[in-house]
Amino acid sequence: MHPIKPCDRSPRPSSKKRKRRSAAAATPLESEPEPVHDTTACNSEGEDNATGKRREHSNKKMEEETSKKKQGEGKKGSGILTDKLFSDLPISDLTANAIRDMNYTHLTEIQARSIPPLMLGSDVMASAKTGSGKTLAFLIPAIELLCRLRFSPRNGTGVVVLCPTRELAIQTHNVAKELLKYHSQTLGYVIGGIDLRGEAEQLAKGINVLVATPGRLLDHMQMTKSFKYECLKCLIIDEADRILEQNFEEQMKQIFKHLPRQGRQTVLFSATQTEKVEDFAKLTFGSKEERQRTLVYVGVDDHESKATVEGLKQGYCVIPSERRFLVLYAFLKKALSEKKKVMVFFSSCNSVKFHAQLLNFIQIEYYNIHRQLKQHQRTSTFFKFHKAEHGILLCTNVAARGLDIPDVDYIVQYDPPDETKDYIHRVGRTARGDNGKGSAILFLLPKELQLLIHLKAANISVSEYVFRQELVPKLQPYLSVAASFCFSEPPKVNLDLDSSASKHRKKRNVNTGRRHGIGPSNPYGRKGGDDRRQFARF
Repeated sequence: MHPIKPCDRSPRPSSKKRKRRSAAAATPLESEPEPVHDTTACNSEGEDNATGKRREHSNKKMEEETSKKKQGEGKKGSGILTDKLFSDLPISDLTANAIRDMNYTHLTEIQARSIPPLMLGSDVMASAKTGSGKTLAFLIPAIELLCRLRFSPRNGTGVVVLCPTRELAIQTHNVAKELLKYHSQTLGYVIGGIDLRGEAEQLAKGINVLVATPGRLLDHMQMTKSFKYECLKCLIIDEADRILEQNFEEQMKQIFKHLPRQGRQTVLFSATQTEKVEDFAKLTFGSKEERQRTLVYVGVDDHESKATVEGLKQGYCVIPSERRFLVLYAFLKKALSEKKKVMVFFSSCNSVKFHAQLLNFIQIEYYNIHRQLKQHQRTSTFFKFHKAEHGILLCTNVAARGLDIPDVDYIVQYDPPDETKDYIHRVGRTARGDNGKGSAILFLLPKELQLLIHLKAANISVSEYVFRQELVPKLQPYLSVAASFCFSEPPKVNLDLDSSASKHRKKRNVNTGRRHGIGPSNPYGRKGGDDRRQFARF
């Protein structure tokens, strides 16, 4: 067993170009966080209205920052990259120049194995670990297809990319925008939480490459008469397993009924292959008799024994319920002092809000993202945390899939996942890319140790860490004072709650988290009506 001390790590170099992941190793109890942004309706080339200009401006800074951070990432290493070059692909000069501007030179394995059959027009069903380069793998052939066909706005939508979450759709849109830098084809996205009428106006102008969430795409198919998709050439379904987990199956069936099948290439990408995904694939590609194209299966990780990437260091701590927040505080405090970037996962929106309130009491800066936030808040927070060099993001599983947030040092699973696949996707937010490094720490109650058996069965190896109790601060008096006087922030004076409070206030049970249902007997908070989490764990 290894002791985990929040002060174990040495300070990082101050240079902006430092490679943060190489330093993230020793102990998973030190990291930092940051916030998130939101985007609105669809962006298409040639937008001339005020809404389009605002959307263009909102993404500009993030794209510049992303471009800087990508420098050097495309060089050959010993990780997920192959010896195959983008310059050897049979692609147009326009796409090749855009890839060169993105500073990519070598293909990852999923790209090397899926791009050739896609370029030949085959249907593809592919799976690979998170952070392996799936987005470029399906976008490059799709854009090349429209380029060869000389698609224009008057032809309507030629490529549809379906994503399970709004944040992933925005991220995919930004990657596509870089690839279309020198092309004439138009680009946009439609997602929930944004004005439907504004999106309809953009669709009427003609969006050649459309990124969408399933629900909003179906809305436009049913209600936007000017939405032209009869000439659709390629349908891409990203994170198919997540789409099914979010109960979009019925909506997907309706989408398939609307979309033309004749002459359409279909691509299905997923981080994991489950029985449900296999059944969904039959619906997506049709039976063997119905298929018009060759179906190619690409399973990059089929031969690998480990479920997570090599550069990820994983550990767990067994902590009693009453001390969990104190250990988290010690970890985050050290992370802030070390300028680390940290994501902390909770099991519910209530849990995020409750712990955000506690951190606010003790003046720990953080970002937070969960489903109960308005879309513009979620998008704003995502972009802010994406650009930040360090910080703390409190989140639910809404941030666990597909999002490519650079330079995350630590993943803290304060509330453990319900399934091993959720664990894999959470820790996949760090140690991304070629030779990526990162650490993940899992908080467990003594009664939750059986989870380790399930992780072992999934070829996930975690080490036990012991957090030194003498390093855990005493925060209860500080929190009690703040909550007792209903302060949003703790007072700057040293108050003795027992001696100065009235008899009525003394009897009051403060800081029990009643609104969130969080307490010693229920550390994960109140369960909502549509919450299917397993509170009786394993």
